Amino acid sequence: MTVGGGCFWCLEAVFEQLKGVSKVVSGYAGGRTTRPTYAEVCSGTTGHAEVISVAFDPAVIGYRDLLRLFFAFHDPTTLDQQGPDVGTQYRSAIFPHTPAQAATAREVIAELMAEKVFDDPIVTEVTPLGLDQVWAAEEGHQQYYRRNPDQMYCRFQVAPKVAKLRKHYATLLKTA
Repeated sequence: MTVGGGCFWCLEAVFEQLKGVSKVVSGYAGGRTTRPTYAEVCSGTTGHAEVISVAFDPAVIGYRDLLRLFFAFHDPTTLDQQGPDVGTQYRSAIFPHTPAQAATAREVIAELMAEKVFDDPIVTEVTPLGLDQVWAAEEGHQQYYRRNPDQMYCRFQVAPKVAKLRKHYATLLKTA
């Protein structure tokens, strides 16, 4: 599963704590260049989104469930923006690995719209990876929140998402 919902540090900190998730890699997808750097992606010129790639055991947690969590931990109604982060690299995006994942992503979006979960329309793009690939971010961006919980951005942007996860989704955590 590969998704982008703003800064990858936020989503990584949530998804790495879920039962059934064996690995989360922060990276870049959906762009026009190979092996982009963080600085290049932040410039907005490569077309990449900051993403996380999630390896998971579907017998423990399903793709549909992971997508529902993805939508619970970012604002899919803001175009190219998440909180203070603005630019195409912060867009809400799902990069399905298979046609079945693409169909499920579109179904989940339709369900959320029908349920009126959000006041505004969902603008999340669904763009199959196809021949594109995910480029891993530099090592300093991996497990960023775990290594830098007191960094200002982490305290004000990531920590509230982790607190929400622990409060509302405790049964899904690897450790209580």
